[in-house]
Amino acid sequence: MNARTEPAPAGSDAIARPPLVRELLLVAGLFLVYKFGRQLATGHTGEAFHNAHRVWDFERAVHLPGEGAVQSLLLHGDGLAHLANTYYAAVHFPATAAFLIWLYLRRPAHYVWARRVLAAVTAAALALHLLLPLAPPRMLAATGLVDTARLYGPSVYGDPATDSLSNQFAAMPSLHFGWALMVAIGLVVATRSRWRRLWLAHPLLTLLVIVGTANHYWLDAIVAAALLGLALAVIPVPHRTATTAGRVRGTLVPAQRDEQALVGAGR
Repeated sequence: MNARTEPAPAGSDAIARPPLVRELLLVAGLFLVYKFGRQLATGHTGEAFHNAHRVWDFERAVHLPGEGAVQSLLLHGDGLAHLANTYYAAVHFPATAAFLIWLYLRRPAHYVWARRVLAAVTAAALALHLLLPLAPPRMLAATGLVDTARLYGPSVYGDPATDSLSNQFAAMPSLHFGWALMVAIGLVVATRSRWRRLWLAHPLLTLLVIVGTANHYWLDAIVAAALLGLALAVIPVPHRTATTAGRVRGTLVPAQRDEQALVGAGR
């Protein structure tokens, strides 16, 4: 009876789980490299605005929906705009970190896969930030959009001329959207709840927020999704782990052995 209530052994998960200290150092190192790389792309103001006009004109030429339609919904009330700005500022990094921590503890094989995919997408994004500096729509007068973070708060950016902590001319691709989409896909793949597809609400809400706050163009999200698609095509999804599949290296867990024994005894 007790064997049925005990969780499946996590032998294969324990072997698949990378050393914690190494992972912390690796993730921290990747983050620092990314932040340093973004700083290398600063100082290209003229090129960034030139590219912004080209992106805006291209979106209109291919009849993408106007970003202003989303922003107008946020501007119906100060509270909604403030909520969107808060989501933009406060959810991006914590949600991704929580996703990786949960995978590390509960789905180690999926953690390694997700970490590799996120690293690949981030590296590709950094390359594009260096090659294609891009001013966000909140800075481009031609868009007719307003900087909701500056008007309603909170804002994660300072004055572009003096902001030394971030590169505000790195709009394409949107890592806010790319990471959010990976979080949702990772949770859908790694879990088996019938409600797991509701995680897709996170990237959808993120998309509306980044566009509505005028921090990104639609095209920024499209490029991020394309980069993620390429990374997912190259980096294979792991097989089900021991705790989710109920087996450890092909060995039946105790509850399954008891069931087969009972079946055999009744024959």
